Amino acid sequence: MVGTVEQKRIINIGTRKSQLALVQTEIVRNCLQTAFPQFEFRIVSMTTIGDRILNVALNKIGEKALFTKELEVALEDGRVDLVVHSLKDLPTVLPDGMYLGAVMERENPNDALVLSPKYQDHTLASLPAGSVIGTSALRRIAQLTHKYPHLVYKDVVSFDLFCNTRLAKLDNSEGEYAAIILAVAGLVRLNMSDRISSVIPPSDSLHAVSQGALGIECRSKDTEIRELLDVLNHHPTRIMCSAERSLMRTLEGGCSVPIGVNSSLKNKCLTLHGLVASLDGQQIVQYEDSVSLIDSKSNEQDVLLATELGIKVANELLNRGADAILKELAH
Repeated sequence: MVGTVEQKRIINIGTRKSQLALVQTEIVRNCLQTAFPQFEFRIVSMTTIGDRILNVALNKIGEKALFTKELEVALEDGRVDLVVHSLKDLPTVLPDGMYLGAVMERENPNDALVLSPKYQDHTLASLPAGSVIGTSALRRIAQLTHKYPHLVYKDVVSFDLFCNTRLAKLDNSEGEYAAIILAVAGLVRLNMSDRISSVIPPSDSLHAVSQGALGIECRSKDTEIRELLDVLNHHPTRIMCSAERSLMRTLEGGCSVPIGVNSSLKNKCLTLHGLVASLDGQQIVQYEDSVSLIDSKSNEQDVLLATELGIKVANELLNRGADAILKELAH
């Protein structure tokens, strides 16, 4: 990999055009530019299916690559050399020729409760019966309906995909929403952590698979880019997300299925808690298990152990009743 000051090789980074996606891609670009000053890293933004469909709930579309398809096409035809994703948006099975080159250190993976100014002194438990909570995630709706049945949960599809727009509607004194639920990581990266009224604990709602992590995708045969991306890898995050993504892949779930997870890695012990819920929150199936890691230099053995843990937890969920829930959701 040889570059010159006079004529630097340009490496193009693909991303969605959304505000959060651009902020996240700047984080990646800056890391790579600092690590490899002999190259010039440029951002190429584009619009995906998920960005264009603003009048239909994303979980009702049935497309698993809502925010990645166009980016992968650009990667395949060479318009970009790597792509930055919110890892939770990246399908657990990648197209042929694609490779997950890096998983960066995870931001807080939990969900955040953002209250309307008129309800600032409340919690989910203390909000008046019938208060409307905005969220488009079936995972959140199912778990919170189970925990707080006195509240009304409404899709925020009309908020579109821009965080500022969602918050502006929430702040409208004439608006119907008492609160909205967003990912902590997104608010932190947008420098809006001051809007977080409280962080929703795992005991109330497990987070989405890979939530809070950034995944960098490249062409599997592009060894040069793969070598560059390794500097971005945060192996503890990669290991935890490997377990979570393996669980989802085994359950064949996506945004249309209420699947929640929580993972931790302490003292070489990886723990994975998985959950599958019915849409109405009446049925909740949970299971938790752990595995001891090797902490090998390559980390590939640990990724394999994490993947096996994900399969084990998923299969136990199926054995405990998740299979019936998933079959019902498929109809």
